[in-house]
Amino acid sequence: MIEVNNLTTIKIDEEFLKKIAQKVLEREKKENKNLSIALIEQGRIRELNKRYRGKNRVTDVLAFPTRELGLGEIVICLREVKKNAKRFSSVFEKELVRVLIHGILHLLGYDHEKSDAQAKKVEEKQNYYLKLFFK
Repeated sequence: MIEVNNLTTIKIDEEFLKKIAQKVLEREKKENKNLSIALIEQGRIRELNKRYRGKNRVTDVLAFPTRELGLGEIVICLREVKKNAKRFSSVFEKELVRVLIHGILHLLGYDHEKSDAQAKKVEEKQNYYLKLFFK
């Protein structure tokens, strides 16, 4: 089951996020795993980033694995996603899908911070899925 909790005032098509997550999980052969997606504000994601990663700054996405409950939880800061879309000359929906995919890949064990090879693999997978969803 995929659950979306929007804790912001920004309106989001939750079914769209669920559909994207489901397709990625199916392709990664993990379709029967529980996944929670929380959409939060900048202050809260800064707190989480500081607490769990020791980085006192806002980020766009964090992933928290919980194997006993399923895959885990992805936390996305929508305002940061909007800022990044503008910075990268992209559209909000595409940037949102990119960070969602990024979070899912982390929960599946991909870690771009371990090595250059892992970073390249994460980037390749993200690009593959983005091309799949945005032709």
